[in-house]
Amino acid sequence: MHDFCFTIPYGILLIVGGSMGYFKKGSIMSLAGGAGTGFLVVLAGFISLKAFEKKKTSPLATVLETVIAAALTFVMGQRYLQTQKIMPAGFVAGVSALMTCFYVYKIATGGNHIPPKAE
Repeated sequence: MHDFCFTIPYGILLIVGGSMGYFKKGSIMSLAGGAGTGFLVVLAGFISLKAFEKKKTSPLATVLETVIAAALTFVMGQRYLQTQKIMPAGFVAGVSALMTCFYVYKIATGGNHIPPKAE
């Protein structure tokens, strides 16, 4: 599976969650944290997709995705430990931890594998 297949939906989930936090409680931190990181993740996924279409890999995009997911895992994990609330802290920490593991796997295996040309 290619990283952008999970990255773009993950980023959209972050954008929606951050926006919901802003509209429900007026939290600028939710908007900046959720939607801001979501847009960066979607951008990295889009860069990875475009590189894949050109039969290349994008290590910069994969590293950016990994750093953002790891940071969200840490921050939201800390928030979950303080509040014991599953939504949104526990959920975001769990999903981000899974994504971090996926990205580390992609880095360890050399990124998106480009299929050989059929001749």
